[in-house]
Amino acid sequence: MGALAAALALGALAATPGVARAADPPSEVPIVIEQNRFQPEEVRVKAGAAFVLVVTNKDPGPEEFESKELRIEKVIPGGKTLRIRVRALKPGTYPFFGEYHASTAKGRIVAE
Repeated sequence: MGALAAALALGALAATPGVARAADPPSEVPIVIEQNRFQPEEVRVKAGAAFVLVVTNKDPGPEEFESKELRIEKVIPGGKTLRIRVRALKPGTYPFFGEYHASTAKGRIVAE
C-alpha cells in the first residue's frame, strides 16, 4: 500500500494546476536585409507575447535596425545575423528603419 499511495500522491502533484512549468521559448521572427531593404517590410506578431527578431544582413556593408517606439538600436554587420529580444507588445504598429539607408530600409511590426 505504501508504494501505491506514493504513486498516487506523485500523480496528484503532477496534475496540480499551481505547479510551475517551464515557459515556451519566445517565437522567432526572421527579417533579412538585402539591397538596403528589410524583407519582409511588415511582420505580424502576437500581442502580449515576447519574441526574438532574427535579423540577417545579406548586404556587404553594415545596416542599423532602429525603432524609437521599441527603444531598439542595433548595428548588424554585413554578412552577419543578430538576434534581438523584443518585450511583449501591446496591440499596435511599431515602425523600424535602417539609419544608414533610411529612404529604402523601412518596415513595421504589427502586434495583434
